[in-house]
Amino acid sequence: MRLINLKPTRSWRLSLAMLPFALLIVAYLFGSAARLADNPQDKLLPSPVQMADAIKRMAVDEDTRSGKVLLWVDTAASLKRLAMGLAIAALLGLSLGLAAGIVPLFGASLSPLLTIVSMVPPLAILPVLFIVFGLEELSKVMLIVIGITPVIARDIEQRAREIPAELLIKAQTLGANTWTLILRVVLPQLLPRLLIALQLALGSAWLFLIAAEAIASTDGLGYRIFLVRRYLAMDVILPYVAWITLLAWLMDYGLKRLTRLAFPWYEGSRA
Repeated sequence: MRLINLKPTRSWRLSLAMLPFALLIVAYLFGSAARLADNPQDKLLPSPVQMADAIKRMAVDEDTRSGKVLLWVDTAASLKRLAMGLAIAALLGLSLGLAAGIVPLFGASLSPLLTIVSMVPPLAILPVLFIVFGLEELSKVMLIVIGITPVIARDIEQRAREIPAELLIKAQTLGANTWTLILRVVLPQLLPRLLIALQLALGSAWLFLIAAEAIASTDGLGYRIFLVRRYLAMDVILPYVAWITLLAWLMDYGLKRLTRLAFPWYEGSRA
């Protein structure tokens, strides 16, 4: 039997999914043990015990200066900024993509604009955002919005253009005006694609958030990572990176489940 035709069973699929992570953990443990054996003061690859102590210090014990548990304060601050940025970007991306993909008069000007704006590196204009919006929360949220809105809008625009023309013609034949056509025919077909576009933009959104927090912030996951890096505190940095990864995965999984629950017909139509 050809390799391309072999499909793993459910148990094998789980085992194969866990295998890369197990290999990475084993490789890290061996590397950490080897470096610490040569130099017990080595900070590059901390041992599991050292990371457990750091996790307890950051996630359980109160900070002596602020009296707060730092991990949860940082997590709340970052998630608040991320949620605001994603919500605004989703609304703008949906509106711009729908207008560009359905209304030809808008598409003639919006489509080239979205294409050009999506090519601008958002991190390159970060200093401009700090100058225009200041160093407070707005500049961090706006970096996320500017970074992912054009991508979402272009994805929605492409999906809008793929809607069969027959549907639009039939709706107009039955007396639908432009607003009725958008609300009753087009929008329901674009909403599941919007959730998928948000899934695809999550990684970029986290990147922009961490970058903004690292440069100008007094709290947040990105702020904490770049604060302790001057002390080479890898026992704090690595758990924070793992925590960010877990949060991103949970958000991705939540959006995927929401798509399946809210729009069960979408998966079938794609299949």
